[in-house]
Amino acid sequence: MKSVQQEVDERSNLTNSNKFELLLFRLGGDANGEHSELFGINVFKIREIVAMPEVTAVAGSSPHMLGVVNLRGQIITVLDLPSIVGVIPKTGLNIMLVTEFARTTQAFAVESVDEIVRLDWSQVLTAEGTAGGRVTSIARVDGDVQNTRLAQVLDVETILRELVPPEGKDVDPETIGPQLLLKPGQIILAADDSVVARSLIEKGLTAMGAHYIMTKTGKEAWDRLQHIADGAKAEGVPVDERVGLVLTDLEMPEMDGFTLTRLIKQDARFAKIPVVIHSSLSGKTNEDHVRGVGADAYVAKFVAEDLAATIRQVLHK
Repeated sequence: MKSVQQEVDERSNLTNSNKFELLLFRLGGDANGEHSELFGINVFKIREIVAMPEVTAVAGSSPHMLGVVNLRGQIITVLDLPSIVGVIPKTGLNIMLVTEFARTTQAFAVESVDEIVRLDWSQVLTAEGTAGGRVTSIARVDGDVQNTRLAQVLDVETILRELVPPEGKDVDPETIGPQLLLKPGQIILAADDSVVARSLIEKGLTAMGAHYIMTKTGKEAWDRLQHIADGAKAEGVPVDERVGLVLTDLEMPEMDGFTLTRLIKQDARFAKIPVVIHSSLSGKTNEDHVRGVGADAYVAKFVAEDLAATIRQVLHK
């Protein structure tokens, strides 16, 4: 039997191979309780899984908010995930997933938990627009086989922005600080699979006066960087004259941000291009991984002023 430390080490080392672990769970089905589909969330986002405790309703809250629970002295908001995605649990809300990301702790009520599976990001395909924009990708759980199980990976960032919007403006040009000093013709290449995250990043970069190219996956960003490098070579200029910085999420279909960063840092053509990782995955373990792949900086999502300050610091070293 593996020790707890072995399990932790194995899970941590997944970031070196474009792999991750997905917690599979079910939310319910149609009005008759049929067609219960699989959903998934990255294990790195899960703090704990507990039997559904007693929930205290909060007056005037969203219809998708069940209320709050007191979990070992911490008051945590509990969201009704089946209601959010429009399905009906046949046996009730039995399990609570406590998650930590984007600097917040919250819980999601689900019907049941199936298992944890280890996948390569190449098994995950982008699926923007599914479930009202609340699904980022579809995971082929059993690999590229005819009858593979399919799991919908939820865009939790979008769900939380809709149900628990932050106070004040997402991006305030008056507080975001001075304009970036990119060279003429330079752009920032950004990658993020979340619709809401891309929108916030675009607003922030625009407020800083930066030209940018936005992509939806690590693979798309890598392919775009190759194309830019080929163009720069044809013009007889180094590629860093065209790309001033790469800004990448970590969790993305096809190729994650760890792999994208590693590819960039191992390629002599891109030696002078800094990489900033911008992720909802927080905590010391993930920050250690970021340093391990050679990223120039890490910033947790999403505070526009923090992102702007980090980008400036890296660019103006």
